[in-house]
Amino acid sequence: MKLAIIGTGNMGGAIARGLIASGSWQAADLICTAKTDSGIARILASLPGVQASRNNRLAARGADIVILAVKPWLIGEVIEEIRPVLDFNRQLIVSVAAGISLLEMELLLATPESPALFRAIPNTAVEVLDGVTFICRKNATDTQTTLIYNLFSALGYTMVTDEQHLAAGTALASCGIAFAMRYIRAAMEGGVELGFRPEEAARIVEHTVHGAASLLLQSGMHPEVAIDKVTTAGGITIKGLNAMERSGFTASVIDGLKASQ
Repeated sequence: MKLAIIGTGNMGGAIARGLIASGSWQAADLICTAKTDSGIARILASLPGVQASRNNRLAARGADIVILAVKPWLIGEVIEEIRPVLDFNRQLIVSVAAGISLLEMELLLATPESPALFRAIPNTAVEVLDGVTFICRKNATDTQTTLIYNLFSALGYTMVTDEQHLAAGTALASCGIAFAMRYIRAAMEGGVELGFRPEEAARIVEHTVHGAASLLLQSGMHPEVAIDKVTTAGGITIKGLNAMERSGFTASVIDGLKASQ
């Protein structure tokens, strides 16, 4: 099976690197495109063994799955370019372009057929096989959906959902990874103020956040239960938590998520 990634920038590259790292795809079965020679050079440097091309039409023609990883404002142009070589009887089309609906994709394809279309919203942690991806579909069979689900499941947690939940999923997982990193940065700065060197504070906070997430995932505990286990009466943890809440910690997180939809 062959996979074409049209537009191998930040997200397209993360998907490609993750798939190869997972062992679910061989580099030789991926063809990755870029618009410029410098983009091709970056692909070849970071993804040894893949095919690289500036010709989107050539890449799409030979693929069983075509992932459109270009910027949203380029989707129409790219679909116009590759549409003549697409074979909807054997190919699945996946868009990772935020904000482009399945109906818009169908209209851009302008075909009397009912092509199997997917939208996938991954976050950048797919590169390290610990991502979160939301998938929705149109005109796709259960077998086709399972194929795309399995592709992204190799890269982390994957959920098949309806299109109306994609904006919320993007806020929680795609924007959310930046929000989590902002907490990490803030805690690092606090660690420096408390006396650690920057690189020491970075490692401490990174491992602490990783450990907190792993603890919840492996135990199934509600976060508040886990918090209670380390919060003693009159102790320093509850004093810190209450100070954060007085500064609007929870409300700020919720406001940020709502603003991201």
